[in-house]
Amino acid sequence: MQSTVLSPADLGITHPLDMLTAQEINAARQILIDSGKIGTGTRIPRLLPVEPDKDLLSRFTPGQTDFDRSVRVTLLEPSTGEAAEAVVSVTSGSVTGYRVLPTGEHPFGQPQYLFEEYEQAQAIAKADPRWQAAMARRGIIDTTHTFLSPLAPGFFPREGETGRRMIRSLTFHRNFEGDNAWAHPVEGLICHTDLTAGIVTRVEDDYEHSEPVPIPMENRLYDPESVGPARTSLKPLEITQPEGPSFIVDGTHVTWENWKLRIGFNAQDGLVLNQVSFRDGEEDRMVLHRASVPEMVVPYGDTSNTRFWISYFDAGEYLLGKNANSLKLGCDCLGVIEYFDAFVAGDHGEAVKIPNAVCMHEEDYGVLWKHSEFGETPQVRRSRRLVISYFATIGNYDYGFFWYFYLDGSIQMEAKATGIVYTGGCFPGHPNRHAPEIAPGVIAPVHQHIFCARLDVAVDGDANTVQEQNIVGIPMGPENPYGNAFTWERTTMSKELDAVRDANPESGRSWFVTNPNRLNYVGEPTAYQLLPMPGPRLMAQEGSSAWNRAQFATHHMWVTKNEDSERFPAGDYPNQHAGDGIGEWVKQNRDIENTDIVLWHSFGPTHIPRTEDWPVMPVDYSGFWFKPHGFLDQNPAMDLPDWSSRPTAEPDVAHQPQDAGECCH
Repeated sequence: MQSTVLSPADLGITHPLDMLTAQEINAARQILIDSGKIGTGTRIPRLLPVEPDKDLLSRFTPGQTDFDRSVRVTLLEPSTGEAAEAVVSVTSGSVTGYRVLPTGEHPFGQPQYLFEEYEQAQAIAKADPRWQAAMARRGIIDTTHTFLSPLAPGFFPREGETGRRMIRSLTFHRNFEGDNAWAHPVEGLICHTDLTAGIVTRVEDDYEHSEPVPIPMENRLYDPESVGPARTSLKPLEITQPEGPSFIVDGTHVTWENWKLRIGFNAQDGLVLNQVSFRDGEEDRMVLHRASVPEMVVPYGDTSNTRFWISYFDAGEYLLGKNANSLKLGCDCLGVIEYFDAFVAGDHGEAVKIPNAVCMHEEDYGVLWKHSEFGETPQVRRSRRLVISYFATIGNYDYGFFWYFYLDGSIQMEAKATGIVYTGGCFPGHPNRHAPEIAPGVIAPVHQHIFCARLDVAVDGDANTVQEQNIVGIPMGPENPYGNAFTWERTTMSKELDAVRDANPESGRSWFVTNPNRLNYVGEPTAYQLLPMPGPRLMAQEGSSAWNRAQFATHHMWVTKNEDSERFPAGDYPNQHAGDGIGEWVKQNRDIENTDIVLWHSFGPTHIPRTEDWPVMPVDYSGFWFKPHGFLDQNPAMDLPDWSSRPTAEPDVAHQPQDAGECCH
């Protein structure tokens, strides 16, 4: 049956890079039903937009309506475990691609988890007599409020599991509805569940024949009623923009000072930034074609049976974007805010709205440049940044992804990790070397959060080259007679395997994306510089399951020739997969010089939990900078206004510092 042909306008679309709309998602579902690809029991683990190709974008003109809008849909039959992937052209009303996913064949892999499977896994486990007996062994008979945390099982081939849709559940008790379950871990109890068969294949209890670790019973709630009276010492801090914000929004297109970009969003990447350009005189010069953080892995360093297998892929297994928060003014964002709603597909393929999924606002950022010449009035200009962000909650952790755009042409990406650390139990005062005790009887294992940013760079166009720069000391001698000299060296990366690199703070290592076809004011290729803020690479050892599956995290930097199918650094379906992604792609060793390339940058904190992380963890920050270096011919912020001469409200004299000047810092 042929479905209705639709124009982009019928779908609420005005540009090929617009975010998915509810009309599109629902239309795609109907097309799949009409074509017989979706039955009454079919579920949709993932639905993503098919990215428009660059040729289309280069030819697109405002008002054009003859472009295709397609989505890539993962299909799952829960009763059999069979899975497939379909490409649906919503505008033509047809299924243009279809393939069965070989989940029962090496290297395996499973579709992302459904929201409904979390409840399903818990119900199956709680009904199992072996789990009930294990709880009774610990003195817990009433398990009404007990919570089982549903976790991706990693890849550890076991008889009866390989090629099956599995989930592992750890148990956390609740004394009452609304209790903080993470305060009451049930140590050593694991349920291995076959979601397709609807059975627990194995209940593993480390303490079946010995004294169980006691369940910590101290309540650690963190709501205002439980914490107690809030401090009164902080005075209100108001952020006002009486003339409104400086940005202009047209649909998903944003203009702010010299920056132009389009905001995108999907169920896996979450926030996506498209067609990022910086205005130089009368020219809008491209910097990035597309930027996102499409994957992250959270591997644990504990050897216990309860946790040795844990290495979540929070995007590839659980879908970061689908788990995005609806942001609130005064909580997640301050100031004059522009919100963007997003739509993702629910488990049945229906459109689900995430109100206020993306937040955008401006922030003061202190001094941008300043100079005081003797006898003259100091010249100071204040910095400001445009902030575009979203938050996702995956189980016990909350992740914020913040992109900052600065007046000097710099871009910063900052990931914020907060929430509640994943807990286990111990005999009080007896933690193990892999899991410090953060409260009496409560341990939190060592782990990492390694994010991977995908930067489809376009510095002055798509033909780019990457160079590595290191700061080099010069031995004393004829080239350094006084011992003070040092210089820098840059090495061009010509092949993909040349560009598998790691940060080195000792040499100030950074990477330059250059355009060899365009020269700057002093005759050098225009460039942007990637400045890492490095942390440890993946600590799992080579040959381990975590290493094979998260190869992107084994190095800080990768460069690949741009290929549309290479979207996710751990592969399309890392759930229960033996290993895929960027580590396999670079074996092609393609040319990456003066061509269309993608940078993949891995970064993030290695977390040894502390008592101060309990019961809710203060934010851990990580990220990187992408700064113009020879891209512009001078400081682009020379023409900023001198705010010190702007009339202001009468100051509160009682709270002014002595000898306060007329210009602040």
